[in-house]
Amino acid sequence: MQTLAQLDSGELLGATKLTLAAGLTTFPKAILSLADTLEVLDLSGNQLTELPTDFARLQQLKLLFLTNNQFEHIPAVLAACPQLEMISFKSNKLKAVATGSLPITTRWLILTDNQISSLPENMGQLHRLQKLALAGNQLHSLPQSMAQCRNLELARLSANQFSEFPDWLFTLPKLAWLALAGNPLSEDANSEIKTAQPMQTVALADLELGDVIGQGASGVIYSAKWIKQPDSLFGESLNVAVKLFKGEVTSDGYPRDELACCLQAGLHPNIIKVVAQINQADQLGLVMELIPRTYANLGLPPSLETCTRDTFVQGDVIELQQVLLVLMQMASAMAHLHDNGVSHGDVYAHNTMINFQASMLFGDFGAASNLNRLPTMQKEAMESIEVRALGCLIDDLLVNRLNSTTEQSALVAQLAQLSKDCLQPELSLRPRFNDVSAMLIEINKSLNKTLLKNSASRHLAASTVFEVPS
Repeated sequence: MQTLAQLDSGELLGATKLTLAAGLTTFPKAILSLADTLEVLDLSGNQLTELPTDFARLQQLKLLFLTNNQFEHIPAVLAACPQLEMISFKSNKLKAVATGSLPITTRWLILTDNQISSLPENMGQLHRLQKLALAGNQLHSLPQSMAQCRNLELARLSANQFSEFPDWLFTLPKLAWLALAGNPLSEDANSEIKTAQPMQTVALADLELGDVIGQGASGVIYSAKWIKQPDSLFGESLNVAVKLFKGEVTSDGYPRDELACCLQAGLHPNIIKVVAQINQADQLGLVMELIPRTYANLGLPPSLETCTRDTFVQGDVIELQQVLLVLMQMASAMAHLHDNGVSHGDVYAHNTMINFQASMLFGDFGAASNLNRLPTMQKEAMESIEVRALGCLIDDLLVNRLNSTTEQSALVAQLAQLSKDCLQPELSLRPRFNDVSAMLIEINKSLNKTLLKNSASRHLAASTVFEVPS
């Protein structure tokens, strides 16, 4: 983070990135002296309400963060910034988004935690839009023109005032990560309503918190130990993990919806097991089985450059057999979730943990939704949307983590074709999760035959006795 003194002195001339958090109430004009080079401007955590009318002098600006300020409207001058593609007004005081205030180049828009009741009808002009975060607002509808946002891949519409969602939303060809919880939806009379199974409720005081072992948009995860273990859990490990939810609304939605969907999901060997809930007036949380230290994240979260796709440690590869095992377990877990009326909303490698044997554990229900409150068509489409997310995961693993041999190329090609089938723009042509499971099992059987054949050949070669000529 830089300082105003550095900026005013000219020390920062030529900078491509500037971060200032100094309780600013007015925009520092000296920032415009960086017009020729500045690409990333972060003024989060200030008290700003306006931008200068000549702000578009920042011709190189690509990323703008104005989180936690006091803006009541999006300054129209942003539309004149020729390269601006990522904008954050998270946690401001926005009530509406004016027509023409967003640059046509917008690719990633974060308007979480405001009071927005409407979006401009020309939103459909944002043809590059990939990622849209609108959780925690007052939206009742989406502009019809957004049916033209055909590059949209991730949308967070949780914690708003939708009584229904438009059908066109569920036909967008690239949409893969969608969160809808926390809206007053009317239930489809034709849906079979499934509710969450009862879960043991405990007090936070029953647990001794240890170190932070993880955190995300919705909460912080601690290692913990039971001080007062419930009788129903007698014989289970005293060591657990506790996720404490952060606030009233997160980038994905309400913590109470995450808790409800997590409980509704039920038990599955590849979903991190929840053993109890904390449901206090001042704190919500989940008590989960502690994941062994032998497990590690399959991937890392998306970067500013990748936008919607995960990142990976270069050179950190796993064998084809391990990739297949991970994907078979993921497909099984996702089929289980949809059978229980839950979408995950965040099918990513960074939410997936594996060990050396490729045993997989999947968690983080922050973007999950109760599908039983959707009309039948939309409920079925949600499975197709998440199948696309699985297709992205397959593609990511093939490109970034796979270590395969030449003789396995035909099987890798089958896996790549499965990914393409899952990414099919027409949702009705995508396989279901049970279909994906069956295909992965067949590819894995073929691989096992190949491995068995090779093993037998090596054994035969090693056991052959050659006579030495006299």
